[in-house]
Amino acid sequence: MHRRIPLVALALLLVSHAWAAGPKLPQKPKAPKKTVTNKYWGETVRDDYQYMENSSDPAAKKWAQGQSRYARAWLDRHPERKSILARVIALTHSESPDYHAGTYRNGTYFFMKDQPPKQQPFLVAMTSVMDKGTERTVVDPNVIDSTGGTSIDFFAPSLDGRYVAVSLSKNGTEDGTLHLYRADTGAALPDVIPKVNGGTAGGSATWNGDASGIYYTRYPHEGERAPEDLPFYQQIYYHKLGTPISEDTYVLGKEFPKIAEIELNTSPDGQYMLADVSNGDGGEHAFWLLPPGGTWNQFAAFEDGIIESKFGVDAALYLLSRKDMPRKAILRMPLQYPDLHHAAVVVPETENAIEAYTPAATRLFVTEMVGGPTQMRIYDLGGHAQGLVTMPEISVLGNAVRTSGDTVLVRSQGYTQPPAYYRWTPATGRLMSTALRQTSPADFSDCEVKRVFAEAPDGTKLPINIIMRKGTQQDGSSPAILYGYGAYGLSEQPYFEPGIKLWIEQGGIYADASVRGGGEYGDAWHQAARLGTKKQSMEDFAVCARYLVEKGYTKKERLAIEGGSAGGLLVYGTLVHYPGFMQAAVAHVGYGDVLRTELAPNGEFNTTEFGTVKDSLQFHGMYGYSPYHHVKDGETYPSVLALTGVNDPRVPAWETFKMVVLMFLFDQLGVKYRPVPPSEKSGKSVPSL
Repeated sequence: MHRRIPLVALALLLVSHAWAAGPKLPQKPKAPKKTVTNKYWGETVRDDYQYMENSSDPAAKKWAQGQSRYARAWLDRHPERKSILARVIALTHSESPDYHAGTYRNGTYFFMKDQPPKQQPFLVAMTSVMDKGTERTVVDPNVIDSTGGTSIDFFAPSLDGRYVAVSLSKNGTEDGTLHLYRADTGAALPDVIPKVNGGTAGGSATWNGDASGIYYTRYPHEGERAPEDLPFYQQIYYHKLGTPISEDTYVLGKEFPKIAEIELNTSPDGQYMLADVSNGDGGEHAFWLLPPGGTWNQFAAFEDGIIESKFGVDAALYLLSRKDMPRKAILRMPLQYPDLHHAAVVVPETENAIEAYTPAATRLFVTEMVGGPTQMRIYDLGGHAQGLVTMPEISVLGNAVRTSGDTVLVRSQGYTQPPAYYRWTPATGRLMSTALRQTSPADFSDCEVKRVFAEAPDGTKLPINIIMRKGTQQDGSSPAILYGYGAYGLSEQPYFEPGIKLWIEQGGIYADASVRGGGEYGDAWHQAARLGTKKQSMEDFAVCARYLVEKGYTKKERLAIEGGSAGGLLVYGTLVHYPGFMQAAVAHVGYGDVLRTELAPNGEFNTTEFGTVKDSLQFHGMYGYSPYHHVKDGETYPSVLALTGVNDPRVPAWETFKMVVLMFLFDQLGVKYRPVPPSEKSGKSVPSL
């Protein structure tokens, strides 16, 4: 999920319409039309800017560079920008560290650490979460690469805590190479394994029981497959420590789908290996288990509805199932009998969706989703409830990290509370603070968080969390930003972002909406806005926008919408289908032309979420919501700040280029082009609210 909220300062400029006399703006760039047509299931689709999908096309490069220069000049000529930027820096450049991605191994805690002003998070280890004096740096990419261009994709410590495997990639590509280090000194081992991680299917690694070798994911090497297939067909290999990489052995994966994404894990006793294989990004999982001295055995297929599997310390696997249970249930399967027929329900489906779970020595720690915010319910291993853990404000409790016995660590944060780790022990029976707590110069003590619900036309209640200064009048005078995501079954949860305080200081209101397509209320909530029903998330977002106006939080002339990645698709779709509902929009690396998305390397992984044009029914659903194909001539669209990255491996820059050039063609050429959407060809109008 792409969330870069410090850019609310730029949204402020869009909403305020402030304009100042300043240096003359450069000429707006013009993009030539190069019309092509594509045929899908009897439909002929015209595309004047398909050439922009070629990053080396001279016309596309010239237009993109000119557009960037124009946007930069437009922003720079605003007199308030300097003061806003200074305040952004003051709020966000805290030197307080943030710890995340916690893991525990044999008396040692491993964390990723953000430590401003360092550009990249780095890996640290410590022996006590109550004493940061025990902390030591293991791998710091800022030292490896002083330019800040190298980052850590993932890390995997051995069970005994002696070694840690770290995937490093450069320049935002996520094309990771696995490096092995001693955890006590940070000394690098000679073993270096290329192509373990990618910007499409990610990557993973796990050590065997005695740390003599490591299982890892591997992408095809050049010559093994066609060049266009190198970002696909992820498989599992094994490397014995100290041996040449050329001697690594294939383990599993030839039978996996092209868009497989693999997560590897080792049982606490080091005897079993687990492979979690996702079928792209749509939420389908299959599982393989390697017993001691045996062969890999598949115990769950995509259609079985098992979406997560975790080792317990009691010789069992705990499985998260959504089979006929959209809010999910937890099953226990003995490792001795790795077959779903031997899996029994220990935590049944309840009114709240299960978000995460952690089996410990004698307890199960289950994170429940309550429409976005979360709480943690504790069970014994037989499924008997033992207590509920909550936080005092609207917040999120992360997945519990098992340490020793029944002691766990839990990371929590809220809209007004920075992230911090808490420890739960049987002795206290509640969450206790640790030394791992971020502080921030952003003081939200004068703010309040309200949780309200907009109602969709079908009666569905859509949660909106609203952050604003105490005493703010609901008279429509406040500018507002509405943020959303709504995809992949991922939930929009409370998070701490100091840049929001700047917006509130300017009199603004910040609203965070949960729309269908996410997972706030379980799998049914996700399925309601997926594939052919994807447009539902855009309609929900428009409902939330209208609610803010109707209830006096803002006016449509003072409202901006924001989202990133799939949330960028949400933004583009909402503003083209409902352009009169807002004044401005900020789209971070958004998808625009959904009919062409699957042709990008990462796009094929999204077909299980957005749909594929290879299926007639899915194509017509996609054509009905694809933002690029619903841009209309003569329409006045909201002001748009569109951000992209030329090296982004997940959402190609051309998605942004094509969307922007078509929406604002009138500004360039004095005319507006309109592709005819299928709803109009059939004589039907786009549904309105």
